[in-house]
Amino acid sequence: MINLSVRSDIKPLEHGRALVIYKIHYGKETVDVEINEDVEILMPHEFEIKPEVTLIRNALAKPFGAVSFEKFASPDKSLLIVVNDGTRPTPTARIISELHPVLTGHPNLSFIVATGAHRGPTPEEYQLIFGDHYNEFKDRILIHDAKKEDEMIYLGTSSNGTEMYINKVVTEVDNILVIGSVEPHYFAGYTGGRKSFLPGLASYKTIEMNHKHALSNRARSLALKGNPVHEDMMDALANLKDMNVFSIQTVLSGDHRIFAVTAGDLHESFYAAVEEANKLFCVPLKARGNIVLTVAPYPMDVDLYQSQKAIDNGKFALQNDGILIFISRCDDGIGGKSFFDLLSQSSSPPETLYKINKGYKLGWHKAAKLAQIGVWAKLWAVSELPPELLAQISITSMPDVQTAVDSAIKQIKEAGAKPRIIIMPNGSLTVPILEGTELVGGQMRIKTEVDVQDMLEVLDIVFET
Repeated sequence: MINLSVRSDIKPLEHGRALVIYKIHYGKETVDVEINEDVEILMPHEFEIKPEVTLIRNALAKPFGAVSFEKFASPDKSLLIVVNDGTRPTPTARIISELHPVLTGHPNLSFIVATGAHRGPTPEEYQLIFGDHYNEFKDRILIHDAKKEDEMIYLGTSSNGTEMYINKVVTEVDNILVIGSVEPHYFAGYTGGRKSFLPGLASYKTIEMNHKHALSNRARSLALKGNPVHEDMMDALANLKDMNVFSIQTVLSGDHRIFAVTAGDLHESFYAAVEEANKLFCVPLKARGNIVLTVAPYPMDVDLYQSQKAIDNGKFALQNDGILIFISRCDDGIGGKSFFDLLSQSSSPPETLYKINKGYKLGWHKAAKLAQIGVWAKLWAVSELPPELLAQISITSMPDVQTAVDSAIKQIKEAGAKPRIIIMPNGSLTVPILEGTELVGGQMRIKTEVDVQDMLEVLDIVFET
C-alpha cells in the first residue's frame, strides 16, 4: 500500500510489481483504476482553518487603506450594501451577523443584490443570501435588473471598446459596502472585488460586450494583467472614482468554509484576497502530461455546463495534442440549451469559435472556452451523457474510467510518446501551476525551460530568459 496522505478523493490501494490501483470519485461513488505509467496527482491544499468569527474580526480590525467600518458607516450618510446573488457561495449572512450592531440602527441603509444578467432571487435564495437577517431587512432590499435601461447611467467607453452602463443607484448614495468572495475564475481571472460592479450592477448590453472579451486567450483563470475582461471592470471603476467604498472579501474552501477574509479599500482588499486564494487553489505541477484526468466532484458534477470549470482547469496541466479526460456524471444532462445548440451546430471546434466571434450573444463564452480546448487537444468524457449527444459537440464518450485511461495510453504510445498522466481528483477547485512559475499580477511567468512552445498562443505564457 502507498500512503499519499491525501483525502479519500484519490488513493492508491495496492502496489505490486507492475500495478498501481487508484481510487477516483465518480459521483457519490468511487471507481478503481489501474495505471502503470508515470503519474502525478494534484490535490487541493489542506490548511488548518481558523474560526470564521476570528477571521472576520481580524480583517475588520486591520482594514487595507481605509478607516474602520464603524467610522465608514456613519449614520449621517446613506449606506448601500452590495451583495452577491444566490449563484455564489459568498457567506453574506455570516458577514452581516458581524456587522449587525452597526447596521441594525442605521437610519439610511439599503441593500442591492448584484445579479449581473441573472434573474432575481427566489424566496429560498433570499434566505440563502441573508439568512436570519432577511425579515429585518427585506423592505430595504433592491434587486438589480440588467435589462432596465432607465435605471442605468452611462460611464463612457472602456479601453477595450465596451460601452459602460451601470445601475445609477451607486451614484446616488454616500457610502457603499461591497461583500464578495474571491476564487479563480475561468475568464475574469478571479471572482470578487470589482466584479460586484461589472457585471454585478451593469446593464445587459455592457455585460454582453464585456463577456465577449472572454473569447480572448488572455481571458483565463489567474490572469489579471492583460486580461481584457478584468481591464473593462477596472475601467468602469476608474469612472466611478468618487465612490466611497468599503470592501469585505472572503475566500472559501471547497466545502464553503471561510478560509480568509480581507477588508478595506476595494482594490487592496481584492488583491490581498487573490493572494490567499492562490494559496488555497493553486497546486504546483512538476511537468505537463499528455493525458489529464480531471474530476468534477459531487455536487459540481450536476451537468456538463457546471462541469466546465474542471475541464478548464485541467487544460493547464495538458500538453499540446494531449488527451483531456473529464470525469463527471452529468445526471441532469448538458445544462443550458443555447450552450448545447451552439456547440452542436458546428462541425468542429474552430467552426464554433468562428460562429461565436461573428455573432456573439451573452452566455456563449462558456461554449467558446470548451471549443478552444478542442482546437489543440482531444476531449474525452466519462459520464452518464449519451455518447451520440457528446459526439454532436466534438467530445468522445468513454464507457468507464479504466477504458478511457487504457485507450489514451494506447494512443499516446502509438504516437511514439511516453505516457505521462496527471490526475486531478478535484479539478473544479484545483488550478495547476507549473513548477518554476511565478505569479506576477495574475500573469503566469515561466522561468524554467519547458517545452511548451505550441501552447504559447493558447495560454499566453510569457517566457523569461
